[in-house]
Amino acid sequence: MATLNGNFSNLQAGYLFPEIAKRTSEFAAKNPDAKILRLGIGDTSEPLAPSVIARLRNAVDKMSKVETYSGYSDDSRGTPELREALAERYAAYGVELATDEIFVGDGAKSDSANIQSLFGGGNVVAVQDPAYPVYVDSNVIAGKAGAGSNGQYDGLVYMPCTEDNDFFPTLPSEKVDLIYLCSPNNPTGAAATLHQLKTFVDYARENRAVIIFDSAYASFISDPRLPRSIYEVEGAKECAIEINSFSKEAGFTGVRLGWTIVPRDLVCEDGAVGQLNGMWSRRQNTMFNGASIIVQAGGEAVLSEQGQAECKETIAYYMANARCIKDCIEGLGITCYGGVNAPYIWMKTPSGVTSWEFFDKLLGETHVVGTPGSGFGPGGEGYFRLSAFGHRKDIDRAVESIQKNLKL
Repeated sequence: MATLNGNFSNLQAGYLFPEIAKRTSEFAAKNPDAKILRLGIGDTSEPLAPSVIARLRNAVDKMSKVETYSGYSDDSRGTPELREALAERYAAYGVELATDEIFVGDGAKSDSANIQSLFGGGNVVAVQDPAYPVYVDSNVIAGKAGAGSNGQYDGLVYMPCTEDNDFFPTLPSEKVDLIYLCSPNNPTGAAATLHQLKTFVDYARENRAVIIFDSAYASFISDPRLPRSIYEVEGAKECAIEINSFSKEAGFTGVRLGWTIVPRDLVCEDGAVGQLNGMWSRRQNTMFNGASIIVQAGGEAVLSEQGQAECKETIAYYMANARCIKDCIEGLGITCYGGVNAPYIWMKTPSGVTSWEFFDKLLGETHVVGTPGSGFGPGGEGYFRLSAFGHRKDIDRAVESIQKNLKL
């Protein structure tokens, strides 16, 4: 008899973004003349860079000829050219990586979920609070957390990110085994300093814990003093896995391409040096045939000199949107954070309303869609995320509508 994975029943409510879509659709059905302006899901809006498009087209053309057609990749870790280009990127940060430590995948979200399969069910998992939902939900599904209530799950250690600690968590008071960190952070927009990351690296090395570090927004950092990779911290290769993506940097949200770094020096409490690297390689070879050859060619173009120049122009476009939104919110006298080294504005909900109450208020009064902070965990209650991804004209319309119509 086939039986169900009972851990799914522990998941609370629906996944955040489908719930936003559901409420927005219901509002649109009741208000067919309303022009809905979306500052919610962090989906890119601007076209791919010209050099990337050219490389993608060339890769497609190769598939049309017998002489240049390719099927399965020779290596599920990714093409040598792309992994070498990624190693060169890290070298520019002062980080030396071997290409067999770099694993190309189809995006940071899937790897963030799949990576926990390397670790046993008894591991104690710590997450930033608020946090990107996939960190929590994937561990619940895997049985590393118990029943949930009021946005929290039994068995998980929550590390609060608040105004008082500049939205970067303090170290866990107890021993934990897996630690999820994200910088620049989604949803708060906070970017960690080298010193802040070092406190966690030191903790992880002392406790033989493993940090799973999401750096998907590293390309948005404007402050040269801030690290783009956790491996800029001495000793991090002994205790950290880093996950990154082309989604936001290059607009690959629908194209799908990312990478995960599992250093050979990485070790956990009951494993030998290099064992986790070998296990992830084995996992990928078993369950993954490699990212699309065509898309990987596009990734190579992103990392080229021309591609980087073009992508930086698009990032600057989004960050100009962020400044516009932040100026609007602050101009209304509402406290907000982020929008400097990340494309998200993290605002306090006015008048003490809950996150979902403010979602309905903002949508009803201004026709603007945002993201309730409570959807990122209990620490997000009382906050609201606005995304800077979008066409400038839509950002301008949203800002104008908020300024004119939001009743405070």
